[in-house]
Amino acid sequence: MKVCFETFGCRLNRAEALDQEAEYLAAGWELTDSHSDADIIVVRGCSVTRRAQRECEHLIAHIRKKYPLKRLLIEGCLAVGRTAKTVVQHAPGALHKTTGVVPVPTRTARAYLKVQDGCAGKCSFCIVPKFRGQSTSVDFGAVLDKAKRFIDAGYHEIVATGCNLSLYASGGKRLPELLAALAELSPDCRIRLGSLEPSDVAIDVVATMAGNSNVCRFMHIPVQSASNRMLSAMKRPYLMKDVRDLVCAIRKQIPDAGIGCDLMTGFPSEGDLDFMATRGMLERDPFSRVHVFPYSERPGTPAAALPHVVPPEIRKARARDLSLIADKKRTAFATHFIGKATDIVVEDEDTCSGWTSEYLWCSCPNTHLPRKSLVAVRIVESKGHTLIGTPI
Repeated sequence: MKVCFETFGCRLNRAEALDQEAEYLAAGWELTDSHSDADIIVVRGCSVTRRAQRECEHLIAHIRKKYPLKRLLIEGCLAVGRTAKTVVQHAPGALHKTTGVVPVPTRTARAYLKVQDGCAGKCSFCIVPKFRGQSTSVDFGAVLDKAKRFIDAGYHEIVATGCNLSLYASGGKRLPELLAALAELSPDCRIRLGSLEPSDVAIDVVATMAGNSNVCRFMHIPVQSASNRMLSAMKRPYLMKDVRDLVCAIRKQIPDAGIGCDLMTGFPSEGDLDFMATRGMLERDPFSRVHVFPYSERPGTPAAALPHVVPPEIRKARARDLSLIADKKRTAFATHFIGKATDIVVEDEDTCSGWTSEYLWCSCPNTHLPRKSLVAVRIVESKGHTLIGTPI
């Protein structure tokens, strides 16, 4: 029996899909990338944006039309009248959990480790809490045990994922303590974090990152807007002062770190002054990886009913403007690494390429190393956002 996975959206979705793959493998199933070859097709969807949901729905419609007799399982955050369910519920008899020991997946160069789920936030534009529910955290010891299995399987990078990582709490331990414990498991395994909202927890994470060389030098901040008026309308749990404090802490303690952010354009009532505040922040602050997207209404969220709707063409034009600035800043950030040393985890064996600790793609021409290898490199050139390096 063969199963095919199609996964959309965030790292949390990826982590859950890889857990499912491992469980299917434990039950004797084979993994395939071919829809025609599969007995079951699992689509783990995403509804964070209208575009993401539309892409998921198009794939689902295509599969149903082309393979009407195949078993199709729809999971994850997708607005199809259901919440996320486990594989065990969807495929009774396919899986078993007698020992609680599940093999780790082998098809990825980086291991995705789910440590938290759900969100206690009430952001007016976000549909995710309707699917994920309130915040829950994976047991501290269970996280470390699974991380050890990843390390024993040869992984040299573990990505800690969650719906809202700042909310992690288990047995009196917060995210900074978990990060420190993960870093202590092996000096030859990098630990990378998903996004973190500006908070006291995030400030403490910066100190942990600075004190552990195998914690990736990158933090992603879901800023959304640099206008306090917009942040209030979005019901975000922070103000721009908190963003600035976090960025300053990163820059002071880890000068070469990469800093990412999400920026949303065209939220209801966003005026020119609100947009210019965001544009000015992007030009001024040291962001190296920026995800810009126009606001899209999600039915069932408070924001979808707000007045003073910004026309779609203005949302898109503002997004294009920010994207051009972000592209130039990322190129400049890459150039900054010429002559410096960093490390990569090999994802493409043919070109010996992978992500640096700071989240830049780096290739080492004429070098052949196994996938998942951790390689120290010296950067000799940059081409746009891409680094060219030689192994040290």
